[in-house]
Amino acid sequence: DEMEVDVHMPERLGVWQSVGDTVGPGGIVRALRTIPMIVEIAEAVREYAPEAWVINYTNPMALCVKALYHAFPEIKAFGCCHEVFGTQKILKNMCEERLGMKDVKRNEIIVNVLGINHFTWFSEASCRGVDLFPVYREFVAENNKVGLDRKDENWMNELESVSSKNLVKFDLFERYGWIAAAGDRHLAEFMPGDEYLKDPDMVTSWGYKLTTVKSRKEDLKKRMDKSDRLLAGEDVKLKPSGEEGVALIKALLGLGRFVSNVNIPNTYGQIPNLPADTVVETNAVFARDSIKPVVAGNIKPDIRELIMPHAKNQDLILKAALNCEFEPAFEAMMADPNISAKCRGEQVMQLLRDMISETAKYLPEKWKID
Repeated sequence: DEMEVDVHMPERLGVWQSVGDTVGPGGIVRALRTIPMIVEIAEAVREYAPEAWVINYTNPMALCVKALYHAFPEIKAFGCCHEVFGTQKILKNMCEERLGMKDVKRNEIIVNVLGINHFTWFSEASCRGVDLFPVYREFVAENNKVGLDRKDENWMNELESVSSKNLVKFDLFERYGWIAAAGDRHLAEFMPGDEYLKDPDMVTSWGYKLTTVKSRKEDLKKRMDKSDRLLAGEDVKLKPSGEEGVALIKALLGLGRFVSNVNIPNTYGQIPNLPADTVVETNAVFARDSIKPVVAGNIKPDIRELIMPHAKNQDLILKAALNCEFEPAFEAMMADPNISAKCRGEQVMQLLRDMISETAKYLPEKWKID
């Protein structure tokens, strides 16, 4: 119910959101609700289990991880996201169909991951010694008009039978030369709002969908019904989910080493030309009680320009949430490309006031606005 305001109230200004949980007005207001709870968790970890590993799956991913480290700088925490996996699967299928490779496993698609959560990129991709960029370039050139009418294999596939034709992903590759490594619904929200999210007709033309709160509620009911059946011992089938949480935990316990994409602060210099306190997504090596991020290298200047407003907004939104301050939240709203492309300052200020007012019961008391 609380997402109704996040996703749909901004539509009165022509601000459309395909997800509404990471950036844009929905991501900002969701963060204002979520960060206080994350801080409470971090403080409890510091008091009761300071050596414990904390795995975050909650969105907005980057801000949740940032809040964990702000509240307890010595915390051992990281964020997991499966968006990169979906792009690896596209490359896996491409290798089998175009290169004749047999039985390619997703983890055979070796990639260099750079960016921030839900706006990740591959600067390198290979499989069994083959550079995949030339192959992908031809693949995109052949599919950039019709897209891929292929069912999304991520865990959320019950929500949308076909979540995307990947046309946004292909367009970003042709424009910037790196492989955009998240789903179109997420990627579109990081770009100026008149490029992929001007209105529902534009969304349809790019082959993806707006995820309404109504559809989320319907999907939640299905998943709760499934949970009830599992609890009753029905439909129990043990099989890998496609997530890597268990493999990561095993590696942290010393039962082997594992490489995966994770979200942690950039303090190791994983991406040298992004700020050190930005929570970035890159690969990391997991071993016994250890995560060592891989230095992924610099983001291309033109892609860095796209990322920087969102990197700066991490600081503004965290400040707003921690101190219950309206001004930094408003500044973040004005800096968001999906909003700034469409709205004037006074419109955005009133929208933010109304969104905060409508979600006030989920916010700290200090957020009461006159």
